[in-house]
Amino acid sequence: MPRPAYTGEQIRQAEAPLLEAGEGDRLMRRAAGQLAAVCRRVLRLGGGTVYGRRAAVLTGPGNNGGDALFAAADLARRGVAVTLLHTLGTPHREGLAAALSAGCRQAEIAEAPGHLGAADLVVDGIFGTGAKPQLPEDIVQLLCVWQASSARAEGQITVAVDVPTGIDASTGRSAQAAVQADWTVTFGGLKTGLFTGAGASAAGRVVLAPIGLDFSDTVPDAWVYRRDDLRELVKAPTGEDHKYTRGVAGICAGSADYPGAAVLCTSAAVAAGAGMVRITGDAQLRSAVAAEVPEAVAADGRVQVWAVGPGSPSSDRTEAVFASGEPVIADAGALDHLPEHLPTGSIITPHAGELERLLTARGHSVQRAQIEQDQLHWARAAAEELDAVVLLKGHRSVIAEPDGTVHLPQAGSANLATAGSGDVLTGVLAAFLAERAAAKGRLDPGTTAVTAAAAVLLHGRAGKTAVHASGLPQAVEQAVLKARGR
Repeated sequence: MPRPAYTGEQIRQAEAPLLEAGEGDRLMRRAAGQLAAVCRRVLRLGGGTVYGRRAAVLTGPGNNGGDALFAAADLARRGVAVTLLHTLGTPHREGLAAALSAGCRQAEIAEAPGHLGAADLVVDGIFGTGAKPQLPEDIVQLLCVWQASSARAEGQITVAVDVPTGIDASTGRSAQAAVQADWTVTFGGLKTGLFTGAGASAAGRVVLAPIGLDFSDTVPDAWVYRRDDLRELVKAPTGEDHKYTRGVAGICAGSADYPGAAVLCTSAAVAAGAGMVRITGDAQLRSAVAAEVPEAVAADGRVQVWAVGPGSPSSDRTEAVFASGEPVIADAGALDHLPEHLPTGSIITPHAGELERLLTARGHSVQRAQIEQDQLHWARAAAEELDAVVLLKGHRSVIAEPDGTVHLPQAGSANLATAGSGDVLTGVLAAFLAERAAAKGRLDPGTTAVTAAAAVLLHGRAGKTAVHASGLPQAVEQAVLKARGR
């Protein structure tokens, strides 16, 4: 199931009682031990041995630097040649003593590029959870020179301590430069910023190292989803089900210029397991859909959820859906016709450009680039203003509830960056939400948001076996069967 993630401030609040009780040294040594274990693991993955390898450890003045120094001591005792590079401030005293006693050597920061380039392993312990993205210019220059160098050791691996330097733990925003890690060992609890924005790219593979923090009274800032969660999120029908209990999805998509959008959206809804799919449109559009999806129904009748907008359906068709009173998935062209209030459980699914247009029309001064740089903030702002769930689409999509809770599904395949892919996602979401609505009798924002995360995950899995949108519905069906364990 999805894992909770927290802001940097929430992590510090959870640490505070232990620090006040004098547990700081125990926390650091426990964190350092787990950090060292991951470093040994990645060295073995990269070359089969630990003994005789070379490591460069970048340290800062705080506890993150202390974690890195104690981990450096562990590596040195196991035969790793460790060079310590103190970037600024005074190193953690006990950690430095332990590292030097174990055989680590120190080098001047002016020599850092050479040591960084020669290392099999670089440990980034400069800044952690409490740091803001802005970095001193000399650190920026050091990171840029090192990470751009073509002289780095072949197969070099970078492990970040808690949070990659230059990344905001709470938002994922980046400084002028940030460490691009292959692995991040994060302590106590997952940080939201490791799974969104620049932070998600910088963190690499994230490993949670528990150190005994208590979050029992803390409401998570975000929920993080992996593709493995699909087994829990995608439900198989039972012997008691029939087409109405499995949900009826309505599709208002396509036009004379874009009939394919209706075909893709409808095909995806059927492939994702909808009990029934109803479509709207003129005779020509219905004929085009029926030729590809014969089980689609054009007759009026009950609908649990409407998907509206792909392929620029007419304003009359769009307005009729909004007037139905049923929850809607508003995508593409429908975003320009949103009513003042959407039914409870509704969701809008813009990409950054569409969200810019929507928010600008509502008086916000924002550009697409700003939304792309801070998806978390703008998804939350739109969800609060519209009082609806927002799925802000991108390589790493962000789903925000009106109360500010966010859901962060694992990124999908780059194959999905193709025309029509979004129409397929809308169809998958329509099927999933219709099933949830049929089972629960109604949709609430939390259910809609979790269901949207499931749809994004399944869409991402389908993208691994299809290279164009017309191949995605079949891949969706296979992904559904795999998630059901068939």
